[in-house]
Amino acid sequence: MKTIRIGCGQITWKKMSEIQVLAEIASAGYDGAPANPQPGESSAETLARFESVNLKPAPGYLSGAFWKEDQETALLARAKQYAAFSQDMGCTELYIAAGGFDDYVTARGLTRSQVAGHVQPTDSMSDEEFHQFASTLNKVAAITLEQGVKSCFHNHVGSVIETRAEIDRLWSMVDHDKVFLGPDTGHLAWGGVDVVQFCREYASSIKSVHIKDIEPHVLAEGREKNWDYRTFSEHGIFTELGTGFVDFPTVLNILESVGFQGWLIVETDVTQRPSAMISAQISRRYLTSLGY
Repeated sequence: MKTIRIGCGQITWKKMSEIQVLAEIASAGYDGAPANPQPGESSAETLARFESVNLKPAPGYLSGAFWKEDQETALLARAKQYAAFSQDMGCTELYIAAGGFDDYVTARGLTRSQVAGHVQPTDSMSDEEFHQFASTLNKVAAITLEQGVKSCFHNHVGSVIETRAEIDRLWSMVDHDKVFLGPDTGHLAWGGVDVVQFCREYASSIKSVHIKDIEPHVLAEGREKNWDYRTFSEHGIFTELGTGFVDFPTVLNILESVGFQGWLIVETDVTQRPSAMISAQISRRYLTSLGY
């Protein structure tokens, strides 16, 4: 029996209450769903909400402008809050993601959202911004680790860390005793990264994964036409597990070979299926067919 836990992200569901979303995720056969602090809700109340539908809280998600010095203090404060919350939820990992999108303008005068999926080297952060990013990430990771929570850096198309070169550069600058990886397979593929090679080379540092598939024909057309993030999404870049081109059997075998026992969080940010529930069921059945 596999020891890996399978969660489902809530992002596919639109205009539905959180408890209804969680109930559908449970009905689709998942073990849990990501939990993040909610304004006006205590940790006990969050746990009760998950328990009411027989789901476990899965690792949450902290993102921000790590490259900005004036954001460091606020990010460190949020890290303390999210680490305490994660500990209350029984989660030992936390996804840490870069911002960017419409807030970071490249040397070409375009936002990272506009160059999503076709990033050029000149679109990357400056040396100073990389150093600031790494410094803040190290401090965040130290804070969360003090409470038993591993900070897992999470790549994302449209953010300031999208390409393999950008990920590698950041990784070369952080403390590997404190910072871990929580990659997104779909965003790796969309960003032009060889997912299997990435997972093989970084396997021992990967502690949690967003597992997502990408439609290759949409990817090719979008790159040719220089679509922005939203246009890629509207044309169906995201697809259910097993219907795109990410080699999940090999990726999962690599993770198991190094003793991975964390969460796999299934996500289809925008589905072309009739409903989020149908999308979640398709991906869950696919993982079941692989023995998970």
